Amino acid sequence: MSLDDIALDAEYRMDQAVDKVGQDFGSIRTGRANPQLLNRIQVDYYGAPTPLQQLANFSVPEPRILVVNPFDKGSVNQIEKAIRESDLGLNPSSDGGTIRCVFPELTEERRKDFIRMAKQAAEDGKVAVRNVRRNARDQMQKLEDSGEVGQDEHDRYAKQLEELTAQHVAKIDKLLEQKEKDLLEV
Repeated sequence: MSLDDIALDAEYRMDQAVDKVGQDFGSIRTGRANPQLLNRIQVDYYGAPTPLQQLANFSVPEPRILVVNPFDKGSVNQIEKAIRESDLGLNPSSDGGTIRCVFPELTEERRKDFIRMAKQAAEDGKVAVRNVRRNARDQMQKLEDSGEVGQDEHDRYAKQLEELTAQHVAKIDKLLEQKEKDLLEV
């Protein structure tokens, strides 16, 4: 493995860590309806746990209302039950064909809880990025120790790795800042 390979792999894995943080933020509820919140919900569909997004379309006709349109009208009760039993605090209602979820206003305490969750997800993402950096550094050091690369080349790539880490940590900070802003918005 060359230093280029190590750097490319590190960048790819850091990008994945940032994407994971974005997905985690998508599952943290704000005061507005967001179909991403339902991504982690599993529905008991004919005895098999099935992701909700495979069973229905979603729309947001108003900022605090999410409408779920199941492909199979026979699954409305199971979908409604799965949403109700989730930790989202939603009370869905159906008319037999579609399900409406009204998002209640967030209390100040609940907003603070969600901000804490977002900060923890961001910190987990930063730790993942730093772990990628550490692993890449170890691989680079082994190449230098074995004599496959010189110290100058190793130092140049180590500097690139630090810059890459700083860029990805900054991306996570920016995502966190936006999520906090969304959560504090009334």
